[in-house]
Amino acid sequence: MRLDATGKVSLDHIYTAPDPRTYFRELRPLGYCVPQLAKPYFEKLVKEYRETEQVTAPRVLDIGCSYGINAALLKYDLTMDELYARYDGTGPTTREGLLARDQDLSRSRSPANGLRFTGLDASTGALAYAREAGFLDDTVHADLETYDPTPEQRARLAGTDLVISTGCIGYVTERTLVRVVRAQDGRLPWMAHFVLRMFPFAPVEQALAELGYRTITVDGVFRQRRFAGPQEQRRVLDGMAAAEVDASGLEEDGWLYAQLHLSTPRNR
Repeated sequence: MRLDATGKVSLDHIYTAPDPRTYFRELRPLGYCVPQLAKPYFEKLVKEYRETEQVTAPRVLDIGCSYGINAALLKYDLTMDELYARYDGTGPTTREGLLARDQDLSRSRSPANGLRFTGLDASTGALAYAREAGFLDDTVHADLETYDPTPEQRARLAGTDLVISTGCIGYVTERTLVRVVRAQDGRLPWMAHFVLRMFPFAPVEQALAELGYRTITVDGVFRQRRFAGPQEQRRVLDGMAAAEVDASGLEEDGWLYAQLHLSTPRNR
């Protein structure tokens, strides 16, 4: 088992395949479920945004979107169980076949929610699949941790109403979020981030506060996935202990847990 710098098992390969089958095949035994648990919270935030801002079809930016999982769940009312079954290897055997099936779905199923989804990710393969399948309406392939967005990337990010993520914070930091906000020319999109408890959110919250945000942390915790093995669990627990985060009754029992942080403009 190869661990990355955070102590988590390296799953880089599942994000670079030309279609989602490897992603779902690797994550299913680990019980990966946080997009499903996040779905009702995102739906509630979208509803509140629509009513408050009088926007019929909000533009959502999903940071670390991979194959457009959150978009598929929110736009077409799919479930993680349906996606696991969809890419379990018993269907079409080629990328072209999978795409044709997904394009049929996105064309035939009226979106459950009138949303426009833009995906931001470092994987060109995952972005291309999600866009071609119809899950994402637009994509931004960029490293905003290191670089300011190009004029083209900035134009694609502009007009964002909501920013969401399910697990990328920790790898993506406040540097990316600040660059996303600065691409809005003064507007402050609402944000909802599910963040593993092993990663501190305080630097993100502080940076967003300086931009005019107020952040609240929703009560409760949310399962992300099981540890891939004892080695990963030990490394993560050691890191949490060093950061004085109590893992008793949670990560100690075998699952990674996330918390939900909601950031909205302070003056709304």
